[in-house]
Amino acid sequence: MVLHLLGVNLPENKIVRVALTYFYGIGHKTAQRICSKLSIHKTCKLHELSESQIQQISMELSNMKIETDLKREVINNIMHHRSIGTYKGKRHAMGYPVRGQRTKTNARTARRLNGRWIRKEGFST
Repeated sequence: MVLHLLGVNLPENKIVRVALTYFYGIGHKTAQRICSKLSIHKTCKLHELSESQIQQISMELSNMKIETDLKREVINNIMHHRSIGTYKGKRHAMGYPVRGQRTKTNARTARRLNGRWIRKEGFST
């Protein structure tokens, strides 16, 4: 079975802290912090949770910036850098590494990721 929580399908046979990482913007550290705050055991699985615990998790996640809100903020930050013409914005626009990495070799990931925002949102350079 699958638990549908805040627009994300979570498999019920997963451990809670692993299943929470299915949300964009929640890593292992944040998932562990949420579980310890709500006193959920580290080996507890999703199907073992009570309805009140699922509601507590939902309330905790609704107070956080995750999924589309976080993606929108990241895109807006990149577009802000591009619009004011900073070095970072120009590197994003050209699809180059932004944080000082080398470009002679090993820039394949940057070319793939940095150009993605432009193509996905339909922005022109």
